[in-house]
Amino acid sequence: MKRKEPVLNGILLVDKPAGWTSHDVVARCRRFLGERRIGHTGTLDPAATGLLVLCVGHATRLVEEMTAHSKRYIGEIRLGVATDSDDATGTVINERPVPEFGDEVLRKLERQFSGVIEQTPPAFSAIQSGGRRAYAAARAGTPLELAARRVTVHELHLRLTGPSALSVSVHCGPGTYIRSLARDIGAALGCGGHLSSLRRESVGSFAVADGWQLAEIEAVAARRMASDILLPIDEGLTAMNAAILSGDHIEDVLHGRRVQLRVPDGRGERTPVRVYGDEGALVAVGALEPDGVLRPKKVLARPD
Repeated sequence: MKRKEPVLNGILLVDKPAGWTSHDVVARCRRFLGERRIGHTGTLDPAATGLLVLCVGHATRLVEEMTAHSKRYIGEIRLGVATDSDDATGTVINERPVPEFGDEVLRKLERQFSGVIEQTPPAFSAIQSGGRRAYAAARAGTPLELAARRVTVHELHLRLTGPSALSVSVHCGPGTYIRSLARDIGAALGCGGHLSSLRRESVGSFAVADGWQLAEIEAVAARRMASDILLPIDEGLTAMNAAILSGDHIEDVLHGRRVQLRVPDGRGERTPVRVYGDEGALVAVGALEPDGVLRPKKVLARPD
């Protein structure tokens, strides 16, 4: 009798090596685990290393929720050299001398590029406009005119490490391009610049220290122990409030029906929630509305 493969559902943390696209990592993990339903929660550029959070099995239904996590990066900015991709893989488009500056200038830059800022994405990015990917248009020599976007930089720390080099540490919200940050910091100094290296250290509560190397994932999967390295799905949802339901309430949620959980008080706000059955299993995610109604958004368990 053919041995039945275990069902894999959960979150896989990968320490992505340099030179791999995020899609390369997903494809390799699909092959290792024998599971097609794998998706990432935010790309890393090929030249970058660090944490790539993968959703496996049923967890792929929650990629949208997990994409909203904040992220932490460390990297290096090369000053005086601008490239068309805003990183070291691109073609040099401008070179200028780097002015002398000290800590006072760096503190000013940290303030300037912290908080809610307007940021134009790199010409080489996965953003789509008019049915075309920005990177494809840039490679064809017809780069898209990309509009500036509002992003949030929670923390920014800069340190001079050489005559034309800055170390950068960033804690930012979703959608922030560190390449754009490097480009704009160089422009603010009047000499241009690009991101010469980047490592993602964390995504939400997940840390790269807990990530697996691809060779380790392959070895574990070969021993049919892949489930041992998957984290529970709800570990990616800890920022949400939790609701534990039973009886008719849980039955309604399993069928996608709204549930009145509390009496409206006129002061409530719309709150994302993760919903558990009385046995502790995650069954859905949804939103608790100001009127006290729980509206299921994605049901993960099937009704009996």
